[in-house]
Amino acid sequence: MRRWLWFNGLSLVMLTAFVVFLVLQSVFGWHVHNEELVQGGRETIGYWQYLGTGHFGEAMFENWESEFLQMGSYVLLTAWLVQRGSPESKPLRQKDREKDYPENATSRSPKWSRAKDLRQMVYRNSLSIALFGIFGLSFLGHLLAGTAQYNEQQAMQAGAPPVTVWEFLGTSEFWFQSMQNWQSEFLAVGALIVLSIFLRQHGSSQSKPVTATHAHTGE
Repeated sequence: MRRWLWFNGLSLVMLTAFVVFLVLQSVFGWHVHNEELVQGGRETIGYWQYLGTGHFGEAMFENWESEFLQMGSYVLLTAWLVQRGSPESKPLRQKDREKDYPENATSRSPKWSRAKDLRQMVYRNSLSIALFGIFGLSFLGHLLAGTAQYNEQQAMQAGAPPVTVWEFLGTSEFWFQSMQNWQSEFLAVGALIVLSIFLRQHGSSQSKPVTATHAHTGE
C-alpha cells in the first residue's frame, strides 16, 4: 500500500484537494444562496436540494470549463509552438520523436499506438481530444445550469419571464461569466511559461535544473 501511495502521490493529493474544495464550495454556496432567497422573500432550501440548483451548477461548471479549455489549448499548442528558455516548451530544434510513430512501437506499447488505421490517429491525439471533450461537456453544463440560475434571479428581482437555453447563450451575462475565467487561465499559464525561463523550483518537473542557463529550452 505504501508503495502504491508513493507511486500515485501526486494525483491522489490533487484529487483529494479537489474533493475538499468542492465540498467547501458547495457548503459556502449553499449559505450564500439561502441568503439570496431570504432577501428575495423566498424560503430557504436544504443542502442536498442546493446541489441540484443552477446556483451550484453554474459556479462549478464555469470553472471546469475554463480549466479544461486552458489545458486542452496548452497541450495542443505545445505540440506546434516553442518558447525559448522555457521548460514548458519543446527544445527549439526538436523534430518529431521517433517513438511517436507506430513503426517504432514495441510489444509493450499501448495497443492503439501500434495500429496502422484510424485508431492510431485517434490515439495520437487522444489527450487533447479528451481535454476538449471535457471542456465541451463543462460548457454545456455551465449553459444549462446558468440558464436555470439566470431565470431564478430574474424571477426574484424583476418577475421577468424565463429565457430559453439558446436565449441565455446570447446574453452578455453568459459570456461575461466565461470570459472572466478564460482570461485568468491563459494568464496563469502564460506567466508559468515566461517565469520559468528565469526562475527555478528545486525538484520540480515544471522547472529547469537550478543551474541551467536561462536560454536552456525544454526539460
